Amino acid sequence: MISGRTSSKNKSVDPTTSGDKLLNPPFKDPVQPVELTLDSAIRFHCHKDITCFNECCRNIDLTLTPYDILRLKNHFGMTAPEFVARHTIPFEMDSHGMPGLKLIAKPGTTECVFLTEEGCSVYRDRPLACRYYALGSMSVRKKDAAKVEDIYFLVKESHCLGHNEPRNLTVREYRKEQGIEPYDEMNREWRDIVIKKRSSGPAIGRPTDRSLQLFDMCSYDMDSFRNFIQTDGFRDVFDVGRETMERLKTDEEELLKFAFRFLKQVLFGEMTIPVKKDAKEKRLRQRQEINAGNGRHRHR
Repeated sequence: MISGRTSSKNKSVDPTTSGDKLLNPPFKDPVQPVELTLDSAIRFHCHKDITCFNECCRNIDLTLTPYDILRLKNHFGMTAPEFVARHTIPFEMDSHGMPGLKLIAKPGTTECVFLTEEGCSVYRDRPLACRYYALGSMSVRKKDAAKVEDIYFLVKESHCLGHNEPRNLTVREYRKEQGIEPYDEMNREWRDIVIKKRSSGPAIGRPTDRSLQLFDMCSYDMDSFRNFIQTDGFRDVFDVGRETMERLKTDEEELLKFAFRFLKQVLFGEMTIPVKKDAKEKRLRQRQEINAGNGRHRHR
């Protein structure tokens, strides 16, 4: 999934792909061409006594979401930049260079770096894609639709024996069992940003380098974003109350939600963070003073 919209730990699914493509997958694709709802029944059970246990962790292609980064960096007591540098590899999510992160594998293998002989060493804070497997999720904005729709499907890979286990439950029950709901909720606004950007069409053009830098910071570096909102430059423009600011300094989940609001405002003009009335005039005066100072310096 992006936002975890990676359908499994070893197969990625484009979150903006249309539903039609999903229902007509390539030959031998492990994605089962049946669209599921929250109340659809599935047969699946993964547990430590099954012979294929952890096989899916030995061949990963796992895109990390912002909330994955937050949970995992706290799991290790790291800053976000430390975790990203040590455990991820960057990639471009689209032709315009929108930055994404994948979890690294152990050197010389495709095996998850967090897999041990006992199993997943970060199970409590495992990424969203791991929680979904072997259920897949895709976010789709269908033609002329105003809202993004979540659809579900099964991923049946040859190594996975969990589909043969005698247990039936609904998609809704599986999501609750695996702790998926809070992850999806935390990543929802970020998912919408990515989908909106990717569905905007070529007429919009490539985002500026500054926009991509802001996307990277707001998505994967809460430590830098927390510092950013405390700068004079931010405070001069945005009217964030003292109580809200104090909460953002200590509550990382609220900070992540605020980062997504900030991105939507900067990228798409969705004005949810109040802007100070004199912000434009003040910044214009500052630029004029800087330009005037540079002019005097050149003529000395």
